[in-house]
Amino acid sequence: MKSSKKGGLVVLFVLGMSIFGYLQYASASQIEVSVTQSELLNEDEKGSNYNIELKFENPSLLILTAGETEFFVIANDEIVGKGQLESFTLQPLDNSFVRGNFHTDPNNQDESQSVKITGVTKYDIFFTSIDVPFVYYPTEEQAREFIH
Repeated sequence: MKSSKKGGLVVLFVLGMSIFGYLQYASASQIEVSVTQSELLNEDEKGSNYNIELKFENPSLLILTAGETEFFVIANDEIVGKGQLESFTLQPLDNSFVRGNFHTDPNNQDESQSVKITGVTKYDIFFTSIDVPFVYYPTEEQAREFIH
């Protein structure tokens, strides 16, 4: 009788941990991203170089660590710039400000374009990792800064 109670508790524990893990994975895939700052460093015939700061908001109860993250600035479904973000750690239910830089192509600088920033961040969690895509649509003012 005692072994069946222990077995039942083990099954309940494993089931509970599985549900918790799935819910946290689902939360982690809902990370929000926004641009908090961008700064033009230089501009020449090869394009423009910028510093950027993005705010990542972690809605999960997991500590998420990310390595360097490559991202793209896309206007009218065409890549007009690409960049790199520093490694960072997102604390549970918190946000992190992440600095990076990007370069835009001088051939694609039409200010009337609709712009988005997209990338995939690989987060290391305990004994596994997950890839979480992000897409951010900057305001018109921010978009002009990216492709000016």
